[in-house]
Amino acid sequence: MSVPGGSTRLPLRERDRAVRYGWFAADLVLVLCAAYAAAWLRFDLDVSDSASVEIAMFALLAVGLYALIGLAVGPYRIGHVRGSFEETADIARATVAMGLVLAVLRLAFGVPHVPRSMPFTAPMFALLGMFTLRFLVRSWRWGRRVSREQDVQAIVFGAGHSGRQLVRGLHRDTSEGTRYVPAALLDDDPGKRRLNVDGLRVTGTREAIAREAERTNSSALIIAASTMEGEDVRDVTERARQAGLDVLIMPPLNEMFHSPRGADLRQLNLEDLLGRQRIELDQTAIRQSIAGKRVLVTGAGGSIGSELCRQLDKYGPAKLVLLDRDESAMHAAQMSMTGRALLDDGTLALCDIRDSQSLATVFEREQPQVVFHAAALKHLTLLEQFPIEAWKTNVLGTLNVLEAAQAVGVETFVNVSTDKAAWPSSVLGYSKRLAERLTASFASAGDATYVSVRFGNVLGSRGSVITAFTAQIERGGPVTVTHPDVERFFMLIPEACQLVLQASAIGTDGEVMVLAMGKPVKIVDVARTLIEMAGKHDIEIQYTGLRPGEKLSEQLFTPGEEIKTSEHPLVSHVNVPAIDPQLVRAQYFDTDADALAWMVEHSGGHRDHDPSKDIDITAEGPILSPDSVADHHGGENI
Repeated sequence: MSVPGGSTRLPLRERDRAVRYGWFAADLVLVLCAAYAAAWLRFDLDVSDSASVEIAMFALLAVGLYALIGLAVGPYRIGHVRGSFEETADIARATVAMGLVLAVLRLAFGVPHVPRSMPFTAPMFALLGMFTLRFLVRSWRWGRRVSREQDVQAIVFGAGHSGRQLVRGLHRDTSEGTRYVPAALLDDDPGKRRLNVDGLRVTGTREAIAREAERTNSSALIIAASTMEGEDVRDVTERARQAGLDVLIMPPLNEMFHSPRGADLRQLNLEDLLGRQRIELDQTAIRQSIAGKRVLVTGAGGSIGSELCRQLDKYGPAKLVLLDRDESAMHAAQMSMTGRALLDDGTLALCDIRDSQSLATVFEREQPQVVFHAAALKHLTLLEQFPIEAWKTNVLGTLNVLEAAQAVGVETFVNVSTDKAAWPSSVLGYSKRLAERLTASFASAGDATYVSVRFGNVLGSRGSVITAFTAQIERGGPVTVTHPDVERFFMLIPEACQLVLQASAIGTDGEVMVLAMGKPVKIVDVARTLIEMAGKHDIEIQYTGLRPGEKLSEQLFTPGEEIKTSEHPLVSHVNVPAIDPQLVRAQYFDTDADALAWMVEHSGGHRDHDPSKDIDITAEGPILSPDSVADHHGGENI
C-alpha cells in the first residue's frame, strides 16, 4: 500500500501476520538449538560422530513436530500480545505436547544414540529460550516507545484496573492518525504510589497534574477512574484545564469489546461531571408492582412523564395509559415508545387535570390500578408572576387526580414532587408542598398506598438550563446565570425515573420518598462546561442576580423532618403533615396576592428572601439587572 513520499507499508492485518510468522520462525530456531543443547549437556559437550546424525534427525523431528502442533493448536493460529499470559500458556502446551510425542517415538523405536532424557530436557530448554526471548523484547520495548509527530503526550489519571488496561492499550495502539502516548501516571490512592504499569510509574496525586504536565510536555489528561464522584471529576478537570490540558475520559471497560485504545476516548460531558453512577434497582419488586396491572401516567408528554412511560412499558403492564393536555407531546411520547403514533390504539387520554369532570370520566373508563402523577407547572419564575395558575394546576389539579384515583379504587398512587417543596420559598415550592400534603391526606383512607417522590433538577428536560444555555451559546452569548454561587441538585432523566419506579415499589403509605441526589453542582460550572464543549471559549458569562423565590442552594429536607432509611440505599423517606382536602377545595382567590399568601401559610414555607442581597459584586463577570436580559437562569426545577 503506497503512502505519501513513495514509501510502502503493509496493511495492519498483513503486518500482524508477518510479525506472528517471524516469531514462529524464531521459536523453531530455539527448538532446534534446544535439542542440540540437551544432547551436548547429556554427552558433556562431546558428541561422537556416530551419534551426531541421529541427534540431528531428532532435532529436525522436534522442529517439525513443534511446527505442526504450534500451527494446529498452539500459539501461532492467532495473533497474541507478545509475552501475554495467553501466549505463554499456548507455548507451554505446545512444547509439552511435543515432548510427549518425542518420548513415545523414542520408546517405540529405541534410537540408541539419542538419550532417553532428551525428549524431556529439549522441550524444557526450548520453553526457557522462548520465555527469555519474549522477556528481553518486552523489557527493551518498555523504555523505547516509537513516537510520531502527530502523537499526543497524555497524563493518565487513575492507576486502578481501568487505568492499567488503558496504559497497556495505548502502548499497543498501532492505529493510523493521532495516538495518545502515556507520559505520566497519577492516582490519589497512596497505596499505588510508585506502582509500575508497563514501564510507567505512578508519580503523584492530582496535586501533581501541573508539575507533570510541564515535565512531560503533555497536552491532554485522560481520566481512567471509572468510579470517581462528580465532585472529584470536576476538581481534576479544573486542575487539568488550569495546566492547559485537554480533558478526555475513558468509557467503562464493560462498554468496550476490545482493549482500550485512543479511539475509545471521548470528551467530558455533563454526565461525567455529575458523576452519577449506575443505579442498581430491585427489579423484582418493581416488576411485581407493575406487571399485569393497568397503569396511568399524568403529564405523560413531559420529559419525566414520557421517560416514565418508556420504562414502565418494559415491565409488562396490562395497559399503559398516557394522559396529557398537550396532543403533540403525547404523539411524540407514543412515537418514542412504539415507533408509530397513529393515536388510535386507546392508550392516550387528552385531558387537563384542572377539569375534574373529564378526569373522572377517563379514570372511570380506564380503571387504573397504579397512577403516576407527573403533570405540573414547573417554571419557577413564571409561577412567581402567576401564583393562581400554580394553585389551579399543582394544587387543585393534584386534588382532582387524587379524588379520581380514589373513586376507582387505585392500589398505588405516586405523586412526582420536587426539592423546591422542602422548606419552600417560591410559588413552585409552595404548590408542590401542598401537593405532598394532599397526597398524605389520602393515605389514611382505605388500603391503597399514596406516596410522593421528591428529587431535584433533571438534566435535559424541556425548558432546562441546558436548553437555555445551549441556545445562548449558539447565538454567540452571553450566557446568563443568576449568581456565581447558585447551585442545584442534578439527576439524569432515566436515573430519576428509575428511582421513581423504585420508590413506588417500596413506598411507605403517606410519606415522601426522597431520592439521593449526590452533591449539588454550581450552575456556573454547567455553563462553563457547555461553553468548552462547544469550543467557543470567548463567550462571556453574565450574572443577573437571584430572582424572587430562588435560593442559592436547594435542600432535600425541611428542617425538623425525621429522615428514615428505606429498603433501597438511594431512597429515604420523611413524614409530611396531611392537609384537609375540603379545606383546599373550599378556597377561591380573586387575586394572585391572596393565592400566594394562603399557599405560604399552609405550605409551611417562608417569604423572607431578598434577592438583591445575594449577588456578589466582586464575582468575575459583569452583573446585570434582571430587567436587562430576556432570559437568565439559576436552575429551575426541570
